[in-house]
Amino acid sequence: MQRVGRHGRQPSEGGPMENGVGQEPGTPEPPGPAAPRAPRTRPRLVFHTQLAHGSPTGRIEGFTNVKELYAKIAEVFNISPTEILFCTLNTHKVDMQKLLGGQIGLEDFIFAHIRGETKEVEVTKTEDALGLTITDNGAGYAFIKRIKEGSIINRLQTVCVGDSIEAINDHTIVGCRHYEVARMLRELPRAQPFTLRLVQPKKAFDMIGQRTRTGKSPGEGRVASGKETLRLRTQGPAVLEEGPSPSEEEAARQVDDLLESYMGIRDSELASTMVEAAKGSPSVAQLAQGLDSVLGEFAFPPEFVAEVWAAVCHPKGDKE
Repeated sequence: MQRVGRHGRQPSEGGPMENGVGQEPGTPEPPGPAAPRAPRTRPRLVFHTQLAHGSPTGRIEGFTNVKELYAKIAEVFNISPTEILFCTLNTHKVDMQKLLGGQIGLEDFIFAHIRGETKEVEVTKTEDALGLTITDNGAGYAFIKRIKEGSIINRLQTVCVGDSIEAINDHTIVGCRHYEVARMLRELPRAQPFTLRLVQPKKAFDMIGQRTRTGKSPGEGRVASGKETLRLRTQGPAVLEEGPSPSEEEAARQVDDLLESYMGIRDSELASTMVEAAKGSPSVAQLAQGLDSVLGEFAFPPEFVAEVWAAVCHPKGDKE
């Protein structure tokens, strides 16, 4: 990681300073246009990246959101940004606990998982719930984050965690958010077969285990508490900020669990956003109003909002 420091100018000895120029005492200079200030130098944030199935190491910088991040990675490896399904931090494995979300630690190593084989599977919905938890990459691809044990999907060996859902019954869902895909799957009629077109991440061979390790310790899949992170935003510039506290991380995990329970999705960044909103809401009613103003498309049920507010404002088991 390279940083560019700030260099201030030292005042000259023997007189006061005016716009950085020494003056003789008692001889004021006629007013004139102020000398232009040198632009403030921002830290240069450089991240290291590899393709998860194996590649040389690349360096990327100057991105503000996930789409720009994918574009930078694609440029380094001479591929299309649409080839990237998702990214993990500090591991090349398809590890859903280490997905890149809206925050990247300044020491995190980014692994990009790209499109592999396409497959189609026929599913018969014998129960209301398929047993899928959906998330998305923030750039148009929804994919499977979790498969429930004993569920309909769990009995289909060809469907795997990390598979991107490209189409339902030949209707493309590329560009849809994860909650839209979850809603589509929920609304499919029972006892009527349907087809999923899936794209699995490109897999490596034995040489993946011989990858040169970086000099730092691998991360835990989320931003470490107290560490400076780069927060990506859908609108506006990315910002440097401190990582969440342990209590905020725990609240976000609880809200993420609630999202899965109520909506069949997991989204750590959405959960963190809801935690921030709940911290500033003195009541459930005000939280509901705030969420509706910025996240109205989710149509959160009232009981869900109440549980979110309780998880953030009245956490259980925080006596350590």
